[in-house]
Amino acid sequence: MSLKQRKLVPEVMDDPALDRLRHVHALNGLSRINAWSGSSRGIWSAVAQLARESNGRQIRILDVATGAGDIPLRIWRAAKKHGVDVEIRAIDISEVALEFARARAGVYGAPIQFERCNVLVDSLPAGYDLVTCSLFLHHLTRPQAIELLSNLKRATRSTVLVTDLLRSWSGLRLAQWVTRLFVLSDVLRTDGPRSVRAAFSRVEIQEMLGAAGLAGASVVSRWPCRCQATWKKDEGAEKQIFDG
Repeated sequence: MSLKQRKLVPEVMDDPALDRLRHVHALNGLSRINAWSGSSRGIWSAVAQLARESNGRQIRILDVATGAGDIPLRIWRAAKKHGVDVEIRAIDISEVALEFARARAGVYGAPIQFERCNVLVDSLPAGYDLVTCSLFLHHLTRPQAIELLSNLKRATRSTVLVTDLLRSWSGLRLAQWVTRLFVLSDVLRTDGPRSVRAAFSRVEIQEMLGAAGLAGASVVSRWPCRCQATWKKDEGAEKQIFDG
C-alpha cells in the first residue's frame, strides 16, 4: 500500500467503548514507548530555556491531549531535579486516560492538574508560557489539525511545541517492530501502523502551519521518525522557530 497519501482510520484506543483493561494496557505501552524514544527531551529543553529567561518566575505549562500523562510527569520530575518552578495542567478527552495519569502522578506526589477537555469542541485554557501537544495531530483531519494549531497559538503567551509522527516506510516498519517486541498491547499492535499511515508529511505539516497563521515554518525531523516544531512570540511580533 502506498504512503503517498495519508489514510486516516479510527484507532482502537479512540473508541469510547474500548474495554478499560485493554485501554490501560495500551496506556502502559505508550508510556514505555515514549520513555524509549525520549519524547519529553525536546519539551524539557524548551522549559529549561524559558526558566533561564524568566529569572526564577514560575513556568506555566499546558499539555494538550496528554494521553497517559507520562510526558508532563517527566517534565515535572526534571523541573524538580533542576530546581525549576513549574505549574502543569494536562487535558484529555478520555476519563480512563485521566484516571491512569492521575494515579501515576500520585505515586510521585506530582501536583499536575489533569482535566477532561474535548479539544475539538471546548476552548483551550489560555495564558500559558508553554503549550505542548505530542503525537495527536495524526488523529485529526486536516481541517481539525489546522484549527487545533490555531488554538494552541491562542492559548500561549510565549511558546508552542508540537511533536508528531512523520508518514514514512521507515516509520511504519519501526511501528510494526516496536509494537510487536516492546509492548504486550494488542491495541497498540493495531494502532501503531495505523498511526503512521495517518500521519502527515513534513510538507503537509508546513502547509497546515501556514494555514493556521504560523507562516514561515521549516519543519525538521526528530528521531525516531518524528518531527518537532517550536513556535515563539517575540516582543509582540510572532515568529516561528523550528529546532533541529
